[in-house]
Amino acid sequence: MQHNRYRCRWLAAVAATAVVVSACSNTATETAAPSNAPEASSAPGAANTDATHNDADVMFAQAMIPHHQQAIEMSDMVLSKQGIDREIVSLANQIKDAQGPEIEQMQGWLRDWRAASTPSPSTSMPGHDMGDMPSRGDMPGMGHMPGMGGGGHGMMSEADMADLQNAQGADAGRVFLTQMIEHHEGAITMAQNEIDNGASPAAIDMARNIVSSQQQEIATMQEILKRS
Repeated sequence: MQHNRYRCRWLAAVAATAVVVSACSNTATETAAPSNAPEASSAPGAANTDATHNDADVMFAQAMIPHHQQAIEMSDMVLSKQGIDREIVSLANQIKDAQGPEIEQMQGWLRDWRAASTPSPSTSMPGHDMGDMPSRGDMPGMGHMPGMGGGGHGMMSEADMADLQNAQGADAGRVFLTQMIEHHEGAITMAQNEIDNGASPAAIDMARNIVSSQQQEIATMQEILKRS
């Protein structure tokens, strides 16, 4: 009888152990279950990056950066002179304030697109035959930009820049306005090409802003010239 009593106790202990083992097994299974869920992206923000662009976008940035840089150089030249009309001073500062940040933005796009900062010599902008432009050595500081010598898309030549540098007073203001009108007209042509052929929403938006703002600045410069 006592033997049966010990046997019952032993069976009860075995049963209790089985319950504990079963519970632990279920817990482990529940803990491991999430491993079957889809894995999180290793680069959470990568899918949200706007990588939409085409060759026209790349060429727009590559060509507009040195174009803007020359506009800033021209503005600095006229701002360094004495006897410049206050409206021209204001306009030159406005050009610098607008185009400086745009240069940085376009440089960022080229990095994001893993594109060169300048086009290869054989590359031409969609919709524009740049083959008849003067050589890149024609423009001081522009030797790194194939096909963007003086005379193309409103870019000033070395002689043009010398004229502005040497002009003084009211004459310098007139030279600046005359040259910048031509320069802006070239930028508008380039920007319109981007609007027509580009794919990057950000680049197209900048191009639209360039067309709008520089058309207004051309109108202002023409009015100042009439009064001078």
